[in-house]
Amino acid sequence: MNRPIPITRTLMVAMLIAALPALESIAEVRPFPAGFRESQMTVSDGTQHVRVGGKGPAVVLLHGFGDTGDMWEPLAARLVKDHTVIVPDLRGMGLSSHPEGGYEKAAQARDLVGILDKLNVKKVQLVTHDIGNMVGYALATHYPERVTSWVVMDAPLPGMGTWEAQLVNPRVWHFNFRGPDVERLVAGRERILLDRFYNDLGGDPSRIDEATRQHYAELYARPGAIHNAFSGQFEAFSRDAEENKATFAKAGKITIPVLAIGGDKSYGASMKTELEYVASNVEGGVIQNSGHWIMEEQPDQAVDLIMPFLAKTARATR
Repeated sequence: MNRPIPITRTLMVAMLIAALPALESIAEVRPFPAGFRESQMTVSDGTQHVRVGGKGPAVVLLHGFGDTGDMWEPLAARLVKDHTVIVPDLRGMGLSSHPEGGYEKAAQARDLVGILDKLNVKKVQLVTHDIGNMVGYALATHYPERVTSWVVMDAPLPGMGTWEAQLVNPRVWHFNFRGPDVERLVAGRERILLDRFYNDLGGDPSRIDEATRQHYAELYARPGAIHNAFSGQFEAFSRDAEENKATFAKAGKITIPVLAIGGDKSYGASMKTELEYVASNVEGGVIQNSGHWIMEEQPDQAVDLIMPFLAKTARATR
């Protein structure tokens, strides 16, 4: 005669099964697939940490502040099956070196072209987020022959669109948060600083888990990392704005296909409007239940939106 399963065991099994989807949806920093190789590639006055994997049409993935190239693993794992995937850590960020200058986004675009040349890659599709958007725009405007399409996520462009209004938004006080005393204040407290960004700019901060927060806190605690973010990337925004205005005045709107994506609790549908200031062929997409940290908060939604756009625009440009 079979003994009945105790009710407590039944409840525990049911609870574990019910919890599985939630566990799978929580952000975590995972290793890139085994086929990716990593190297330090020489750029002006330093090196950039670059991952490269796969074979086929090239896609470049550019991160922003609060992240590194590590953020792109969910998308890179899908793309690598039939693309060459190139994932740099931006200048002075992640495992890249920490030169004092060269943080203007046009200068970083020039460095990126040098990386592509060394990889013998002529044309790329771009996927960018946050500061990565700014480098991506510089690449698309200064080297239009190299970029065939662009996915741009949840941040405006210096000097363009509603940028001036963004500068008086209290949520971006950190644009001018820099200097030796600021760096002393943050030193040893990088986790507290990053938690502020994850919590205030996230739609649901609980989706950015403890391991992810600690992972990036350790990277931003590396010598030079906060200095290069504040006094490098952010400090260059005013010069980037003037450069973008001058470039736009000469060349006008970019004509490549653009997919502008916003989190519904962040830029949302306004990202399409934002990109229509600088591009003539823009589609929009909104990620549901997400703030600014789209690849951490809703990676599956993001990948499912990005992959068809890349496939469609790749066919159109052959």
